[in-house]
Amino acid sequence: MTPLRAPSAAGATAPRTRRRVTTVVALAAALSTGAAAQAAPPERHGSTTDLGPNVVVFDPSMPVSEIQATVDEIHAQQVDNEMGSERYALLFEPGTYGTETEPLQMQVGYYTEVAGLGASPSDVTINGKIEVYNRCLEDGGTSNCLALVNFWRTLGNLTLQIDAAGQDGCRASANFWAVSQAVSMRRVAVTGGNLSLQDYCTAGPQYGSGGYIADSSTEFVVSGSQQQWLTRNSSVTGWSNGVWNQVFSGVEGAPDDAGFPTPPYTTLDTTPVSREKPYLVVDARGRYSVRVPSAQRDTRGVSWADGTAPGRTIPLRDFYVARPSDSARTINSQLARGKHLLLTPGVYSIDRGLTVKRADTVVLGLGHATLTAVGGAVPLTVADVPGVVIAGVSIDAGTVSSPALLRVGSERGYGHHRRGGHHGSHQQAKNPTTLSDVYLRVGGPHVGKAEVALEVNSDHVLIDHAWVWRADHGAEGFSGDTERWNTNTGRNGVVVNGDHVTATGLFVEHFQEYNTIWNGEDGTTVLYQNELPYDPPTQADWQHDDVLGWAGYKVADDVTTHQLYGGGVYVFNQNNPSIRTTNGFEVPETPGVRLHHIMTVNLSAGTIDHVVNGIGEAATSEEGHIGVPVYVNDYPLP
Repeated sequence: MTPLRAPSAAGATAPRTRRRVTTVVALAAALSTGAAAQAAPPERHGSTTDLGPNVVVFDPSMPVSEIQATVDEIHAQQVDNEMGSERYALLFEPGTYGTETEPLQMQVGYYTEVAGLGASPSDVTINGKIEVYNRCLEDGGTSNCLALVNFWRTLGNLTLQIDAAGQDGCRASANFWAVSQAVSMRRVAVTGGNLSLQDYCTAGPQYGSGGYIADSSTEFVVSGSQQQWLTRNSSVTGWSNGVWNQVFSGVEGAPDDAGFPTPPYTTLDTTPVSREKPYLVVDARGRYSVRVPSAQRDTRGVSWADGTAPGRTIPLRDFYVARPSDSARTINSQLARGKHLLLTPGVYSIDRGLTVKRADTVVLGLGHATLTAVGGAVPLTVADVPGVVIAGVSIDAGTVSSPALLRVGSERGYGHHRRGGHHGSHQQAKNPTTLSDVYLRVGGPHVGKAEVALEVNSDHVLIDHAWVWRADHGAEGFSGDTERWNTNTGRNGVVVNGDHVTATGLFVEHFQEYNTIWNGEDGTTVLYQNELPYDPPTQADWQHDDVLGWAGYKVADDVTTHQLYGGGVYVFNQNNPSIRTTNGFEVPETPGVRLHHIMTVNLSAGTIDHVVNGIGEAATSEEGHIGVPVYVNDYPLP
């Protein structure tokens, strides 16, 4: 969460069964009585299609009014449930939902996934709206309206035909998607109106801290007050506004970045490495499968423009469909038998780490399924094998410190990395292990402790949208920031030891030393966002080796090749505004390490003395400097 932002810039498929209606109504009734956990699951077509009580499957035969009632009930429960344990996936079978006279207009709350079940986004059409509004946190919900904490929600694999019938003039002007970190929009076609990433229909300040769109086509996009945003492999008809850092990678219709930093756009013609996230599909006979797209290089535009993109289809019978009540031992035994893993919505207690050892294994979470470390376990470890895909999974630290929350490849120790070796195989280069929509958290709903959140030791890993967050606020009951600093401990957010690792959309915040350390060779990051920790009590707690503070992005001194496109480090030392940080970015001074369009900014407390390696003016809290970024267009300087 950031306390301050710069001012805002201006025909249905025939039904297969009617019994699903009963499921939806039962869930809505359960929600209204607070008994959602006992709601009936979706109808089973077979033993492998029971997706659990918090997956709601709609079909187009259902009356719109019943669907509307269900989504409204879930939103009412989740709209303010930031630190809660409830999780939902709302899935739409192929067909059309909503009519001209009765559009389906829904809002998406915390820990909620909305997705179509078609093979193509065109297979599921929502006539209506799918929206996220500001939360108004003061004066009875009428003031301090913002999107800064609108985290953890997902929209994917459908077509949204905007229909604002019945809404007032402002609400009718766009489909509002006012979100912040840990929110993705993938494989979505938005037609019939503007997509606005700012909710400008409420009282101020209307700030947002997103965000991520991939493999989607939209009409005009209003970015508005979004401080940073990554749009990847998509198509837009137009884009307006930008606060600090807007990055476009492989986007048809992307704005030109020649005027940087006015506006603050960074545009890459193609995306160097990409793999679209796996998605759940159901066919006309009710058989579920998971489509797993292949990795691609140097791509542009949506993957589905000319039909189904390259990849493989895995029947759901090849997955173990896990429930939150399953033990880690049970899940591991299924992985050892060669099963893929589908995590249904909920919170899983992981007292011994889940281990993925087999190449090409898919671990797919629905509804922000969350693994919580117990007893200092590493909740999820991936062996040094190619082609593993981890997608839609959240991981929380527990009350006993874990050495890592997610580890990819064999452990190599803090500060140690290697050059070459079998890890850099040709097979891994063509088929990288991929992390898509993976969110790691230390603190928030409860006390959390971890030495490192994400540790990447393998070569040729793709990180495609990750938020790695040491919580700056939560429900732990701390007396203040100093107690938070001493209790919710997290040394580093991301440590990359592997070579040829690519990150598209890397958001890392509030860790107690380097937020990101990049030790591997030939790394690439496309959009990096960081906030330094808010809570260091003293300068002595925030310094090392005669250096004030720790850079938000550190490339190891012996690395010779590295690229970063569009990066920002922000400071808000609210616990002690006198604290200073020497550099936002620290990198070796060598021609092969290049940073393009980077910045620092002060959010009203503390100071970053320089942007990178002593270059760039200070980001201070002096009058006239708060919220005003300090840019370095290119480093090394031309």
